Amino acid sequence: MQKTALLAGATGLIGSQLLPLLLASERYAKVIVVGRKAVPILHPKLVQVVTELDKLEDVRLKLIADDVFCCLGTTMAQAGSKEAFFKVDFLYVVQLAALAAGNFASQFMVVSSMGADADSRIYYSRVKGEMEAAVRQTPFRAIHIFRPSLLLGERAAPRLGERLGAVVLRLLRPLLRGPLLKYRSVPGAAVAAAMLRAAEDDGGGLRVHSSEEFTLR
Repeated sequence: MQKTALLAGATGLIGSQLLPLLLASERYAKVIVVGRKAVPILHPKLVQVVTELDKLEDVRLKLIADDVFCCLGTTMAQAGSKEAFFKVDFLYVVQLAALAAGNFASQFMVVSSMGADADSRIYYSRVKGEMEAAVRQTPFRAIHIFRPSLLLGERAAPRLGERLGAVVLRLLRPLLRGPLLKYRSVPGAAVAAAMLRAAEDDGGGLRVHSSEEFTLR
């Protein structure tokens, strides 16, 4: 029986790569995209739910799905404040997980970050770690957490720091082997493909996917 996928963050680097994969997958008869803006795609499988992310509860019945893919995320620079960053990278993610679990979704796939640690002194890493800890408490049959390193690909809003970091990591790439493999930069498309593979695997329990999984492919 074909399933329904729910995708949040479809306009971001990973989400924009993941959406066409979901639409092309024979696993899904319907792909629901939820976000503040509609995506410029027409497809018979695609259902778009346009809403502010702090009003997800208002559209709960439109977000019933089997597999949930959460690609929400921003940066401190883009968010403009710690409070705004926390809202996107923690609050919206955890609220989506709780809502989806309440709708009896089976699997939850979420993008985090390498270095995520609830005890970290780095605010970004600490929030990611806190998000992971909260998501782990939700009663899905399977939870997949993806921790990529620096992401490569075209973004709607280019990030200068990430572009500079990508150049440095490309130069260092031949040296990043063995235990250093996880520090290689990762194409957003590779993470998107890994998320779909994880859903198609249909395994249970919790799994954390580290960056070297993506760089080896």
